[in-house]
Amino acid sequence: MKQTDFVGSLAKGLQVIEAFDAATPKLTITHISETTGLDRATARRCLLTLVELGYARHDGKHFELTPKVLRLGHAYLAATPLPRLIQPHLDTLSEEVGQSASASVLEGTDIVYIARAAQKRVMSISLMPGSRLPAWCASMGRVLLAALPEAEARAILERSQLRALTPFTRTGVDAVIDECRRVREQGYAVIDQELELGLCSIAVPLVDARGRVAAALNIGASASQIPAAQMPELYLPALRRVQAALRPLLHPPV
Repeated sequence: MKQTDFVGSLAKGLQVIEAFDAATPKLTITHISETTGLDRATARRCLLTLVELGYARHDGKHFELTPKVLRLGHAYLAATPLPRLIQPHLDTLSEEVGQSASASVLEGTDIVYIARAAQKRVMSISLMPGSRLPAWCASMGRVLLAALPEAEARAILERSQLRALTPFTRTGVDAVIDECRRVREQGYAVIDQELELGLCSIAVPLVDARGRVAAALNIGASASQIPAAQMPELYLPALRRVQAALRPLLHPPV
């Protein structure tokens, strides 16, 4: 892309929107400036523009996003057929196995949930379409990283904030790359309490009609009820059936 085609003000505005999250739903101009690296004057203009357009509100000190921001995410969900194609299969899968099932895509260093069918809550946070988790320690993330050329996967891991979320988390780039190789060979990933204590999950790639990995599919369960070592035996056949059923329906981008 030519530099003249880059709209800096739009990029800054998106930076400001992305600064808000579940941990910091309300932010001051100072906080926004520190989080984004923008100077205070620029952060202030961006925030006041968002307020004027209805994407944020201001109580005199703090700014917070409004529900109108959901239109941005809905535009993606409405424009891509993936969530609509996958959701009925997720619903059936979740009912069949009695566990929550999800689908996600890779975005930067994270996975982004595009569809979900929840039977029971197995994580401390509520997951829904649009939720993000670090790719390197999530079962769907491992599947999606394993589908990439190794150099590309390594570059993503080097940009990630690898840290121990639990005593079981793999934190070294080489360790995660080794695990991705194993995932590539066996065709699925199992996570045993690396993302959160008490959570284990199994994921497979969703491959389109041309063999391209379009998304990932997983089943999550409580580690106290279903040990990670038992997940392939219990859930892989059902995941494989959904994988096969979706393959002819997933069309690669033109």
